[in-house]
Parts: sequence; C-alpha cells; structure tokens
Amino acid sequence: MNTNFEKITTKILKSSSDASVSVANEIAALIKIKQLEDKNCVLGLATGSTPIKVYEELVRMHKAGQLSFKNVYTFNLDEYYPMLPDNLQSYVRFMNEHLFNHIDISKSQIHIPDGTISKDKVAEFCKSYEKKIEELGGLDLQILGIGRTGHIGFNEPGSGESSVTRMITLDQMTRIDAASDFFGEENVPRKAITMGVGSIMKAKKIIMMAWGEGKSKIIKKAVEGPITEHIPSTFLQKHPNTMVVVDEAASSELTRIKTPWLVESCDWNDQKLIRKAVVWLCQKVDKPILKLTNGDYMEHGMSDLVTEFSSAYQINIKIFNELQVTITGWPGGKPNADDSNRPERAKPFPKRVVLFSPHPDDDVISMGGTFIRLVDQGHDVHVAYQTSGNIAVFDDDAVRFADFISDFNEAFGLNKEDGDKFYKKVVKSIKEKAPGQVDSKEVMSIKGLIRRGEAKAGARYVGLEDKNIHFLDMPFYETGTVKKKPIGEDDIQIIVDLLQKVKPHQIYAAGDLSDPHGTHRVCLAAIFAAVDRLKEEKWMKDCYVWLYRGAWQEWEVDQIEMAVPLSPEELMRKRKAIFKHQSQKDAALFPGNDKREFWVRAEDRNHATAEAYNKLGLAEYEAMEAFVRYLF
Repeated sequence: MNTNFEKITTKILKSSSDASVSVANEIAALIKIKQLEDKNCVLGLATGSTPIKVYEELVRMHKAGQLSFKNVYTFNLDEYYPMLPDNLQSYVRFMNEHLFNHIDISKSQIHIPDGTISKDKVAEFCKSYEKKIEELGGLDLQILGIGRTGHIGFNEPGSGESSVTRMITLDQMTRIDAASDFFGEENVPRKAITMGVGSIMKAKKIIMMAWGEGKSKIIKKAVEGPITEHIPSTFLQKHPNTMVVVDEAASSELTRIKTPWLVESCDWNDQKLIRKAVVWLCQKVDKPILKLTNGDYMEHGMSDLVTEFSSAYQINIKIFNELQVTITGWPGGKPNADDSNRPERAKPFPKRVVLFSPHPDDDVISMGGTFIRLVDQGHDVHVAYQTSGNIAVFDDDAVRFADFISDFNEAFGLNKEDGDKFYKKVVKSIKEKAPGQVDSKEVMSIKGLIRRGEAKAGARYVGLEDKNIHFLDMPFYETGTVKKKPIGEDDIQIIVDLLQKVKPHQIYAAGDLSDPHGTHRVCLAAIFAAVDRLKEEKWMKDCYVWLYRGAWQEWEVDQIEMAVPLSPEELMRKRKAIFKHQSQKDAALFPGNDKREFWVRAEDRNHATAEAYNKLGLAEYEAMEAFVRYLF
C-alpha cells in the first residue's frame, strides 16, 4: 500500500495483542544484540494501558528462559507529582507489577522520576536524570504511547521541541482522562515530572504505540499532519528512526485505510469498500446517493470505479438498495414475511434473545429502543449484566443507602442497633478513605446493590420478568479499582453456562470498544470466546450475534448491517428506561472525555444516525439504533 501521506513509518497489525508482541520482539532483539556485543541496553519505558501487553510478552520470554535483562538499564518517561511509590496510581508501582518484579533486572538499573522529592529539589533531580542517560550513552530505544491531545510522556500541548526533563502542569484533558484511575478528577495531581520532547528525540530509535478507535484521530494528526507544538507527537516526524505501531482500529483514520482510493488504484471487487467509498463521497459533496454523477466520482479519485460499473447510476442504485434493506422495524425478524432481503430471519418466531450488557446500564443506553421493540414484539428476551458496576457509584449514594437501612430497621421494628452500627461503619470507612483508595467490602457491596436495583428497574420498565434478568458478576471486574484483572476461565464459563441454558436465536453484545476504561473490550472478548467454544452446538448454527454501540461511539453508516428506526414515542421510552439508573444520572463518576449525560449522548447518536441515512436519500426517521453482525 502506498504510504505517501504518512510522514512516519507506520506498521499496522490486526489486533493490539499482535502489535504488542511485535513491539516486544523488537525490544527483545535489541537486548540480545547488545548482549552479543557485551554492551548495556538502555531503554526508555512508558506506562498506561498501551504497553501492558508488551510487558506481559517480555515477562513471558524471560520466564521461558528466552530473555535476560541483566544488561538492561531503564528510564521511565514520567511520574505524577506528588506521588508516593506505593500508591495505586504510582508509575513505580505500575512498573513493578507489570515488569520489574518478574524479570532479572537489578534495582540499581531502574530509573523512574521521583514523585516524593521536595519542590526545591525537582530541577536538580531532572538535570541528574538527563545526565544519567547521557553517561550510559543515551537511550537505545524509547517506547511511547500517545495521549488524546497528542502528548508523549506528559509533554502537553505547547511543549517545545527542545524541552528537557522537568516538572509540568497537566493539561485539563489529561486530568479528565486520568480521573477514573483516581476515583474522580478532583483527586488527580495537577503536576508531573516528565522527560521532555528533546530528551525523547535523542533516543536512537523510537516506537510509538496506539490501540483502539479512540486513538485513531490523533494518530492521523501525528503521522500525517503538520508539525506543531500544539501536538507534541508531531515532532517525531523529524526523528530519523521512528516507527508508529498501531492496531487496525487505531489506523482507521489514516488516509490509506479510510480513503485508499485517494492513495492508489483499488480493487473494486470488495463490496464493503464500494459502499464505504460511496458513503464518503456523499458526505464529501453533500449529496444523496442517487444524485451522484460521473463527475463527482472522477473528481474524487474514483474514476476506475465508474469504469468498473459503466456509470455512476449503476453504482448509485446498487449502494442505495444495499443500505435501504438494512432498515428494519423488526429486529427479531418479521413473521410471515419475505426475509430474503432483511437483516434478520422471519423464523423462528418468537425468538429467544440474550442481550449482554457490560455495565448495568449499557443495555438501555446503547440499544434501549431495540430492547423495547424486541419485548413488545413478543420475543423471549433475557438481559445479562456482565459486571456489577460497583466502582461507578458516588460515596454520597452509598451513605444515603446505608442510612436508609438504619431508618428501615427502626421503622419496621427490626434491630435498630445493628442498622445504626452498619451505617456508622460505612460512614467511617468512607471518611477515612484516602483519595483513590479502594472501598471497603461493605461499601462495595452497597454500591453493587445500588447498580443492581437500578438495572432491575430499567429491565422491568422495558417489560422483562425477573426470571429473565441475569447478574453475572464476572470475576475479572471485582478488583475495586478501574484496573481490572485479565479475562479468566471463570469469566468465559459464566457466559457459556448462560448461553447453554437459554440456547438463544439472537445474541446482542457491546461492540463499543472505545470505552476508555476497557470493560467493554474484556466483556466482548469473553463473549467471543464463549461463542467460539459453542459454535458446533446445533442451536448455535441458528444463532445470529449482533454488536451494538452507543455510549462512546456509533457504527459508521457504511458498516451498519441492521438499522432499527425509533419513533419519538419509542425514543422517550428509551430515555425513561435510562433514567431508572439514578446513580448515573446528572453526573457519572467516570464520564470519560464526554461530559454529556449518557441519555443525551445516546439520543444525539441515534439522531445523528437517522440524519446520516436521511442525507443519503433514504427514509427520514426520528432516530436509529445500529448493529453489525459478528460472523463466527
């Protein structure tokens, strides 16, 4: 593929796991080369979710006897300030847990910015940090993630090309992104110590990594955009030996991926590519599909597509018809109807349906209208809440419910002393909890019960009976922190057991992989693993898996395979179902980078999808929910 638009060498791999292994192999190869030369290997290391699997692979190599770190010296990019090394959010703790405690590196060869030194000694420390790197011959390899603002390390927008290790004030967007790790933006430190852009640029080789669609837009700017201090990662375009490694999702905005016809001739036998190109062209020239002309195609790099189909008219009709048949008011299939051109089968009717919800509110936020319609149309719908959602409840709510228990006991002549004792224990626990500290067992239980009660209320409002409401409480989630355990056998088996019990004809799962906290991604991986194990079962051969989005992003129009239109009345019913989740109303504990309430986000996306269909010349609806089918 021609990469003329890219100013930094960019390597795209299918998944973040594949990409992480590739980067780990690069690091391991360098370490081994240095060992053969009897030299030290000096590595610049990063923290955050991006390099975790890289470190896991390096640890695996070491434990398998394939890699030693005895000749390795490490320098971490940054650390919050102030920060104690054993705090949950400390990068010292992060590196120890993910790498250093599992390999044969000497502690004296590990260097991480010190978040405990007094302010008057920070400047001296930073000079010493730079000097240590220089004395070892400089960094042989620096690995980086990239922030949503385009920052590398904690070099926020405005950081100069020659900046060195220093204390900086964190950008507001960076603090918002870190809020979930600290259980609230107010607990995020306002400062950090970071290696500078100039420090990074001195490395002999740099690898910058990014995973997921949430990073796709900033990757495009960093790789293809102009060099600017407003996006510090663009300075890497000047480095002679930098490589960007991304998964397919993070590459989605790059020109060669998003609009390959602008880069070189395309193979127009790919039907998905044709649809993508036509939708893009409509949006580019602001015309509906059936009004596109030969000239429109030719002026935008698609003359060979016109040649392939003889005329714009033939292309337009084909894509218009393809998109038109994605629209259905019968997400479970319309009984006694010709289903040859519908996204779902007419038979069997009614269907058994399992709707998986990663958090206790994703079902109604992301596909509440379709959920309501499936129930209204008589299907046997089951909802399965995969996690407790207990960390996403404010302390005030936990105190309020503990107080309710105390008052309830008194009002009904139960043991008032026990209720008062429990209430005081909860209040004491919360008051003594340090910012970012894990809740006590009692507080976590109350918060979990709050989310469970809200989920029941939402599902009952939709029309489900209690027997069709399932709480899976997958073990990977139950850490009390935003950081979760890896997916385990127990997590997968819980999904397998439910599917074996219900034997559904339809499965709905969250494909919203831009969830910044990663829970959706893990929940989906568990579903995919369960489906893979069960795919040879007779009932699974007649089961469709549909992926929804909504809380964090929406499917692009060209990707949609089933679009369910919602009337104004249905949209209002969906809103009321979302309102049952009162602990998430007005202000969520972990809103991510989107400050809108979840019901507003969902409605805006549903309106936008309907408007996108309307602008393409298709029927105009109030709102739409969109789905893509997963083929297993």
